[in-house]
Amino acid sequence: IKRKASYLEQPLNKRFRGNPAEEDNPKLRFEAKYVELHPLGEGGCGSVFAGYRRSDHLDVAIKHVPNKYQYCKHVDEEGRELSGEVAVMLKLRSGTSHSPSSRAPIALLDWYVLPHELILVLERPMPAVDLQTYVEECRDTFGEKEAKMILKQLVKAAISLQDKKIFHRDIKVENILIDMSSGAPQVRLIDFGVSCFTETHSEYTTFYGTEIHAPPEWWYEHTYSARPTTVWQLGIVLFECLHNKNFSSTKLMEKKLQLRQNLSKDCKDFMKQCFIQNPRRRPSLEQILLHPWLK
Repeated sequence: IKRKASYLEQPLNKRFRGNPAEEDNPKLRFEAKYVELHPLGEGGCGSVFAGYRRSDHLDVAIKHVPNKYQYCKHVDEEGRELSGEVAVMLKLRSGTSHSPSSRAPIALLDWYVLPHELILVLERPMPAVDLQTYVEECRDTFGEKEAKMILKQLVKAAISLQDKKIFHRDIKVENILIDMSSGAPQVRLIDFGVSCFTETHSEYTTFYGTEIHAPPEWWYEHTYSARPTTVWQLGIVLFECLHNKNFSSTKLMEKKLQLRQNLSKDCKDFMKQCFIQNPRRRPSLEQILLHPWLK
């Protein structure tokens, strides 16, 4: 199906019909279109602020990424060099369908390349909190039933990324939003700052992401690939949802982390499958989606 080029995909000389000064100054274009408010958070790759679009007061998240934290670059079909994060999010936007798993990644609305930083304007669902906060706020009532609902959505979202040949690289509780705008918890993925395009057999020798979550193959061989790493990270998400402690891959490998004994047999087996140390024996995303615990 052919689609009309979006606003962001149109050449610059076709986008702007207003103030010539704004055309030449991305900061002025940004400030003319959006209002930036209070900070929402700060991570290893930049800072995020609340904001809204002036034309309709749409809530947005505004992410500032200094040039030194733009680790990955991508050259598109037109020869333009883009931030890897922008390229991945444009790919996600172009392939969005009506399935919830395809809508899981937060959408990129706009971006501005400044001399010293990149500004991303992102969808901001309201109300929503990150998964870490959600679990803490529901600690007294959060159990396997709630974890199962979240993990099932998360596995489907990861399969959708895999189908688009996108490797998030840093799936963790802080990078998962629980969107309550529809009344039921919906998983949304954020922070594609270290993401990249990948192929089935691609291997990486430079680690990007949260190092304490790096899979065993990274610690043993200093190499890792998308599919088994993503399964390992999903196991970490489940572990941290159901255990009141932070996860460390090396501690698990040294048997210094134990699964709760009062979890169901299927739940423990699901995590054990995700935490198989040999990446060639670790199940695929499609296989863990069929695990009895997710039924």
